[in-house]
Amino acid sequence: MAGKYLIAGLGNIGAEYAGTRHNIGFMVVDFLAEEAGAVFKTGRLGSTAEISYRGSKLILLKPSTYMNLSGRAVNYWMQEENIPVEHLLVICDDLALPLGSVRMRKKGSDGGHNGLAHINQTLGTSDYCRIRVGIGNGFPKGGQVDYVLGKIEGEEKEQLPSILKRAAQGVKDFTFMGPDRAMNICNTDPKKADPKKTEVPPAEPVAEEKPKEKELSFKEKLRNFFGINKTEF
Repeated sequence: MAGKYLIAGLGNIGAEYAGTRHNIGFMVVDFLAEEAGAVFKTGRLGSTAEISYRGSKLILLKPSTYMNLSGRAVNYWMQEENIPVEHLLVICDDLALPLGSVRMRKKGSDGGHNGLAHINQTLGTSDYCRIRVGIGNGFPKGGQVDYVLGKIEGEEKEQLPSILKRAAQGVKDFTFMGPDRAMNICNTDPKKADPKKTEVPPAEPVAEEKPKEKELSFKEKLRNFFGINKTEF
């Protein structure tokens, strides 16, 4: 499905928000840009970088509008680059998914995510593809804001590279295979089954070969038949 795509990673600008759970969308497009050796350039309503993948042009976007106004940046760059909604992919965090889960959907509600809500409102549709990256919900009652805007540290940070890699692969598959096939791959968790232990069957006993009997001469056969000693015949 070669063409031009807008890949919008959602987050908040500013040093105080860097590395926070709510900025996982920024991290995914940063991962894609770094992998391709591309550099983000500051533009209207956001920073963009361009990469290529299997004949397609991917415009990576990090809105500078803050999360609650993400739709302004997404809509502007769709119009600026003449990108249809079918070629829009939005990446965001999701509290409802366990940490590290990566899910792709072709459409859907905002699920309480302010960035998606504003994009839906601005575009007038929710029929666009999105990748939701799970950040878990390990926070006490009333601690949602602090958790979402908290830094990714410790064990979570150790898992981050593999999470970003998987989400980035989902982006590539979306642009190359289309949403249906990409969803089948992205939404299937990697198998972590332990290798099966197989017992080696005992070797079958090798039958011993019987020594071949010496071929008797005609005289020897006659001696045996008549019971004559060798000395006698």
